[in-house]
Amino acid sequence: VKNANKEDKERFLERIVGELSKIVEEGMDKKALEAGINYYEFKYREADFGSYPKGLMYGLQAFDSWLYEESLPFLHLEAFDTFRFLREKIGTGYYEELIKNYIIDNPHASLVLIEPKKGLTAKKERETAEKLRKLKNSLSKEQLVKMVEDTKELLRYQKEPSSPEDLATIPVLKREDIKKEAEPYYNKEHYVGDTLLLWHDLHTNGIGYLTLLFDTRKVPLSLIPYMGILKAVLGFVDTEHYSYRELFHEINRKSGGINCSISSYANLKEEGRYKACFEIKAKTFYEKLDFVFSMIKEILFTSKIEDEKRLYEIIAMLKSRMQMSMTSSGHSVAAMRALSYGSNTAYFADLVGGMAFYRLIERLETHFEEEKEELMANLQKLMHFIFREENMMVDYTCDETGFQLLSREVEALKPMLYKDPLEESTYEFSKQHLNEGFKTSAKVQYVAKGGNFIQGGLPYTGALKVLKHILGYDYLWSQVRVMGGAYGCMTAFSRMGDSYFVSYRDPNLKKTLEVYDEIPKYISTFTANEDTMTKYIIGTISDMDIPMMPAAKGLRSLTAYLNHMSYEDAQTERTQILNAGEDTIRSLVSYVQAVLKQNQICVLGGEEKIQEEEGLFQTVENLFL
Repeated sequence: VKNANKEDKERFLERIVGELSKIVEEGMDKKALEAGINYYEFKYREADFGSYPKGLMYGLQAFDSWLYEESLPFLHLEAFDTFRFLREKIGTGYYEELIKNYIIDNPHASLVLIEPKKGLTAKKERETAEKLRKLKNSLSKEQLVKMVEDTKELLRYQKEPSSPEDLATIPVLKREDIKKEAEPYYNKEHYVGDTLLLWHDLHTNGIGYLTLLFDTRKVPLSLIPYMGILKAVLGFVDTEHYSYRELFHEINRKSGGINCSISSYANLKEEGRYKACFEIKAKTFYEKLDFVFSMIKEILFTSKIEDEKRLYEIIAMLKSRMQMSMTSSGHSVAAMRALSYGSNTAYFADLVGGMAFYRLIERLETHFEEEKEELMANLQKLMHFIFREENMMVDYTCDETGFQLLSREVEALKPMLYKDPLEESTYEFSKQHLNEGFKTSAKVQYVAKGGNFIQGGLPYTGALKVLKHILGYDYLWSQVRVMGGAYGCMTAFSRMGDSYFVSYRDPNLKKTLEVYDEIPKYISTFTANEDTMTKYIIGTISDMDIPMMPAAKGLRSLTAYLNHMSYEDAQTERTQILNAGEDTIRSLVSYVQAVLKQNQICVLGGEEKIQEEEGLFQTVENLFL
């Protein structure tokens, strides 16, 4: 439990043990068990390991049993008998006994309390500085000289590149071994009336991947941040026929799940234009498509978003989860926020899921009683602005058998969508160059600097992907990670021009920004022989040619469609990558200069570090108010 008081630990234990004992006495919810088993069986049948090769993942799973019993290498791969066993045990007391024996009556248990203390980080830093001062004073002059020399030797070793002889021992492909053709897109347009059905005709082993996309262009600017809340509310409040728990279990008993998301798709043919969509995604076996649509209707048209108690729970949960995410993934927050100073798509993303969205959640959680009426009204308004026939597009990944079932369900949904008249609104984002520092209690920083090279008058080229790989494994790797002590450093150059450099768990701040500013110098003097360039290109292509399951191929095709990206565009990018040479990389110096010139900086980091460099920022505030 988070945000608790330490004096409540006994109440916490009593509640946990009490609820578990109640479950043991009254029995577990059968539908909940069925939903849980179906969820994992669906994942098992789908076998979607993302970008990881399926064979590799199956091999690792085999070791989970093989290492401990050499006669059972396939124990975790042949799971149908396990799922059958688990289903048969529902209602027999099996699960209740597991809870009793392994949780309630387990003598091997610990209660851990983590209590914050204001100023603790600064206190520890002072203690460390004093400890080091005493250590230094205890050393002889000879020992100090040796320590300095050892440090210089370490720095020399860190800077020294591997010898050509060492590098030559690594077997590599040649450029001619790499496939020249870009991966195809799988887009077929169909219509039900005026509604587009974008079909990705792929073999999916009987699973359909459905997305309903609703264009949010009619949503007023003042309501855009509330879309992030609506995404978290739909499917997690009571409906006409189900409590939110029952709804969750019912969906997961009979499908692979239904969830909401928000995405923006930049128009690559028109600078600054993008399409923002509220998306409802579902995975289902073909024969259960009608069930999925019935659940989507239940969610869209009968959700009780006026439930104040549940709304507060969702707001508090969002705040807690965002705090955890922002603490562990500060590099993503910093990069998005830095880009939002000049990019429409990043500004939108920040409003519905970044720092701006967190500030809204923080305010609503703190002042819920004063804000709740407006919150509920805004969510109701959003439903009418978004879920309309003219806003809807349907995306489906399946084979022909699955596609035959889709039109009927779409036809039945369309008349139920909102049709009330709306006031049209137009707006422009009022982006500001803020350069912010957000203070945390951590001892590490996430240092981001970004900009947009297309705004600097430069067109996209696939060679930027090669440059990203070079920076990540050479210059930034050595300067920020090896020599700077950060856990990592990332770079991105997008097709729409948005670009950034960001460090991860970095002990430095100003020094890292200085490293970024020296990137043009590195690029302008870049040299590499054919073997080295080939290695960089292989690395770049390996990031692109990842194994893709049908769902990933469908998503890639949808994204290209909404980005207005043709197969010819993809082929041009791949050719530019394969043909890149050292002169090509040197020619990209103007791209990095254009990005750095815009000087868009955002840092999440330790309080003392940010205070030391306060002059770099226009605004400095605590990350969590």
